[in-house]
Amino acid sequence: MSSVLRPPSSAQEPTEATEFRPISSHLAITPPVSVVIPAMNEAENLPYVFKTLPEWIHEVVLVDGNSTDDTVEVARELWPEVKVVEQRGKGKGDALITGFEACTGDIIVMVDADGSADGGEIVSYVSALVSGADFAKGSRFANGGGTDDMTFIRKLGNRALCAVVNRKFGARYTDLCYGYNAFWRHCLDKIELDCTGFEVETLMNIRVVKAGLKVQEIPSHEYLRIHGASNLRAVRDGLRVLKVILEERSNRRELRRQERHSPVLGSVRGEVS
Repeated sequence: MSSVLRPPSSAQEPTEATEFRPISSHLAITPPVSVVIPAMNEAENLPYVFKTLPEWIHEVVLVDGNSTDDTVEVARELWPEVKVVEQRGKGKGDALITGFEACTGDIIVMVDADGSADGGEIVSYVSALVSGADFAKGSRFANGGGTDDMTFIRKLGNRALCAVVNRKFGARYTDLCYGYNAFWRHCLDKIELDCTGFEVETLMNIRVVKAGLKVQEIPSHEYLRIHGASNLRAVRDGLRVLKVILEERSNRRELRRQERHSPVLGSVRGEVS
């Protein structure tokens, strides 16, 4: 069954119509979509986040990072069926991994809780996925994208790190450190996330390329955080991102070395490729 269907005309009798979710005037999908929102003390921002989420979403998974404000209560008031999951560890990476495990949808969308992302863009991400992409990656620097929340230093660092990843892993990214992404749930089996901090976004971007998954960039506009202060620290987190890049590059070299010295691994890789 195709996952991309045009809504039936009034002259047609729809069959099993409840399986289809209209996401625009000309497109309906069958796969359920889960939205994961990591949040810690974001009660003031959640109203802005939830009001932009499309009504056709299958579920919203809020990962609460031990908030001391009314984050959970506000989320439940705004979206009564929200699935709240408590984060046991620390860091954005840990929160996302926790949220992914709780998802039941076939498509997973990552959205920040600070109000910087427009939930209305989710339709573009989902459209890319049902059209054949494995991973829909948001980009603030693709044509049509933009950002109101990056300093010159952060832009420079992002551009430099992006260039390194493109060169070392054969990617073609225009943006590296951005957390608005979507993917088919089965991708998680191929990228095996294992980091806890902000660098999780970079790790995902690298591993989808290493896994040979089809990536499509989606132009996205990043707005200013509405309330509160970000936990992002340009130098500290930039160094953590660089560490991830170097470790992934080292792991890739080690795998190639093992393949050269192992006829079995080499033959298996040849069959896969």
